[in-house]
Amino acid sequence: MREDLRILSVSQVSRYIKGWMDGDELLSGLLVRGEISNYKMYPSGHHYFTLKDADSALRCVMFRGDAVRMRFRPENGMQAIAAGRITVFPRDGQYQLYCVRLTPEGAGDLQVAFEQLKNKLMSEGLFDPSHKKPLPPYPKRIALVTSPAGAAVRDMLRILNARWPMTEVLVVPVHVQGEQAAEEIAAAIDYVNYYSLSDLIITGRGGGSAEDLWAFNEEPVARAIYNSTIPVISAVGHEPDVTISDFVADLRAATPSNAAELAVPDQAELDNTLRQLAHRLERAGRMPLTAAREKLERLKKARVLAEPGEYIRDRRLLLDHQSKGLVHGLEKRLAGEKQRFGQLAAALDALSPLKVLGRGYSITRDENGQLVTSAAQVEIGQTVSVRVEDGTLACRVEERKCL
Repeated sequence: MREDLRILSVSQVSRYIKGWMDGDELLSGLLVRGEISNYKMYPSGHHYFTLKDADSALRCVMFRGDAVRMRFRPENGMQAIAAGRITVFPRDGQYQLYCVRLTPEGAGDLQVAFEQLKNKLMSEGLFDPSHKKPLPPYPKRIALVTSPAGAAVRDMLRILNARWPMTEVLVVPVHVQGEQAAEEIAAAIDYVNYYSLSDLIITGRGGGSAEDLWAFNEEPVARAIYNSTIPVISAVGHEPDVTISDFVADLRAATPSNAAELAVPDQAELDNTLRQLAHRLERAGRMPLTAAREKLERLKKARVLAEPGEYIRDRRLLLDHQSKGLVHGLEKRLAGEKQRFGQLAAALDALSPLKVLGRGYSITRDENGQLVTSAAQVEIGQTVSVRVEDGTLACRVEERKCL
């Protein structure tokens, strides 16, 4: 062994390597692309995972302070880009990436977080149309859960006052962007429900970037809207902007101004409608009176009232005419029936057995009264009864000839 070699402890070696890595400019600010695997989040709030490609794997850790800023939920198999620095953990001598930012590759972290939460809440039924509550047609009080300093709240107050000034408006001030905005909005919605402060809630804000609107894509806000017993209108950003709160709310408005228009009726339009209904009601009431007046005028000019005796004479003439018609009809019907009776009687007479006897035929019966139709039915010396046209003959068979 060379005498000039220095013997180092394990800790000294680890500290040396760590110092060397910490001082390397390349290793201090890396962007590493790979597939997430073995992803775990510990109760401490720290996140541990591995980035790998076809040939290698890199252990990674993201401490709680950096992890809370992530908008999406990392999943195994997801392609991602991690930003951080490479260093050695002296206790086990393993080098790893201390990640400060993790971004899904191919899509922004906000978009991935949006789709993940959207799919989760949809599977739980939070977007189900059957859960949507109808808005009150004439709300007595509306709670505006929004920033008290933005242009959106001023626009809503102006429109609500112009369209339906009878409604009382309660502004519940909250932050609409920033780390605590989602919790404030959710708490405000719960507060209005708990104390029944209104019969309609409008929550939202004016336009901005995706980051500015992100509070309305947070799960606490979505669940507060879903659990609200008071109908909720979501009015976030401009018309193209769509947030999770829009899917959960009972009604989605394109803008805060549009939400105010949807929340209350227009008093000018309602006044015009009431005037039209009043006019129709008045006209409907006049029509029966006009018709009755016209009928009364016709009755006053009617002949039956001017000359009652003339009406009676006319009725008598009509009665005589109808009586004659009735008698004529009965006589005609009777003559027809008599003719029909004669025809039936003649037909019946033509078929009578007596008519046959009148033409020289007779009817023979044996001692039992049975009709004799064959010579073989009687015996020599048997007594038979022969019916002719004007009487009956008692005969004895002296001879029998069969044809």
